[in-house]
Amino acid sequence: MNKKIQKVVRKRRYYMLAVAVLLAASACKKYLPKERETVGADSQYTIDTYQPVLGRTTFFTDNFYQGSTTYPSDFKIVNPRRRNGDPAPELTDVFPVMVWKEAYDGTEKSVAEIEAKRVKQYRPLFEIGPHSGAFTMWAEARSAFVRSQPDSGYLFDVELSNSGGRRYYRNIKLMPLKERPYEPSNYNASTGQPVSNGVYASVVTNIKGANTNRYLSYNDVDVYIRKIVKAGVPATNTLTFRFLDTLYNPIDPAKFAETDWNNLVHGFEKQITATGVTYKMAYPIPAVEVPTRFTTSDGRRAKTRFSYSRLGFNGGRETAVLGLDFAIYEPGDWEIVFAFKNDNPKFTND
Repeated sequence: MNKKIQKVVRKRRYYMLAVAVLLAASACKKYLPKERETVGADSQYTIDTYQPVLGRTTFFTDNFYQGSTTYPSDFKIVNPRRRNGDPAPELTDVFPVMVWKEAYDGTEKSVAEIEAKRVKQYRPLFEIGPHSGAFTMWAEARSAFVRSQPDSGYLFDVELSNSGGRRYYRNIKLMPLKERPYEPSNYNASTGQPVSNGVYASVVTNIKGANTNRYLSYNDVDVYIRKIVKAGVPATNTLTFRFLDTLYNPIDPAKFAETDWNNLVHGFEKQITATGVTYKMAYPIPAVEVPTRFTTSDGRRAKTRFSYSRLGFNGGRETAVLGLDFAIYEPGDWEIVFAFKNDNPKFTND
C-alpha cells in the first residue's frame, strides 16, 4: 500500500471515529434526566400576620422566600376561616372591585382619561397572586362585613404546588384594621374613632404672625380633612382647599399668591373663589402609589404647597410655605381646611 492510500485510509478512520463520538454524545444527551421541579423545604412566608387597613387597596409583596422551590409554581388560599373555625364567606365570595388595566402615570388630562384606565372586575376581597404568593386586600373590603380589630380576625392556609409536589403553610393570620379614610389620620387604628380634632401640616416655613410678629410653627395650624355629605345631593368627587383665620373667617386663597394652582394636585376643572379652591378629582388620591410630579418621592401621598412672599425688616424677600402631604382613599366631596389658631399669617411687607 503506497503512502497516498495509507493517508486516505487514516482520514477515513478519523472521520468515522468523529461521527461515532458525536452520535454517542447525542444519544447520551437524549437520555439525560430532565431537571425536576421541586417544592423546597426551605421556602417560607416571611410574614405570618397581615394587617391591611380596610377601605384601601393594599398589596403585600416580597413576602415569600422562594428558597429551593422551582418556578413556575402555583399558590392558592385554602380554608379561610374565622378564628372560631367558622367559614368566612366574606373572604371567598366575589365582589366588584376596581382594577387597573392600563398604567397610571400622572400625565392624564382629565378624570375621564384616568377612569378609562381602570375597570370593574369580580374578585375575592382578599386574594393571592397565583404564581407569586403575594396577597392583595381590595379597597372594597369594609368593616361593615369584614371582621377587623379588636376582633382577632381570620386564619387561612396557603397551598404551594408544582409538578414536583405540594406543601401547605398553615394558620397564617389576617387581622384587618378599621378604615382610616385619609392620611395623616387622627383615627385610632383599632377602634376607628378619632383621637384628635385635626392633624398637623407637613410644612410651615417663614409664616410670620400678624399680631405677634413671630414665625408660626406646626402647633399654630390645625388641619382638618373632612368629607362633605349633603342630604339628597349626590357626590361629585371633588377636593376643596380652604384657609381660616383665628376667628374661623375665610382667608382668600389669592393671598397665597405664589401657589402653582394649576399643578397643585392631579385635579381638573379648577374653580377659585374668595373662600376656597376646588378641583374635580379621581379617587383615591394619589390614584396609584407611584411617584409623579404631584406626589412625594415614594408616591404614597399627594404633595401640596401653598406659598406667598413678602419683604422682611431687612428688605430681604421671605417666601412663606404652608404644605400638606396627604392621601384620601374614599371617593366623595372632600375639603382640606388649614385653620390658624393662635395668630394669623402676615401677608404685608414689614
